[in-house]
Amino acid sequence: MAKKSDIRPIIKLRSTEGTGTTYVTTKNRRNSPDRLRMRKYDPVLRRHVEFREER
Repeated sequence: MAKKSDIRPIIKLRSTEGTGTTYVTTKNRRNSPDRLRMRKYDPVLRRHVEFREER
C-alpha cells in the first residue's frame, strides 16, 4: 500500500517573473501528473502572476 507522502508530494511553486517568490503546497499525483501551473499573488510585484511547479 502506498504511503501518504507518495500520493501527495510537497511541491514548490516558483514565480515565472523571476522575483524568487515561492509558494509551498501539495498535489495529488494521480489526479494531476503534469506540472502544476497557478496564478497567485506575487508580493514583490504586488500583482497576480503565473507560478509553475519546480522539481
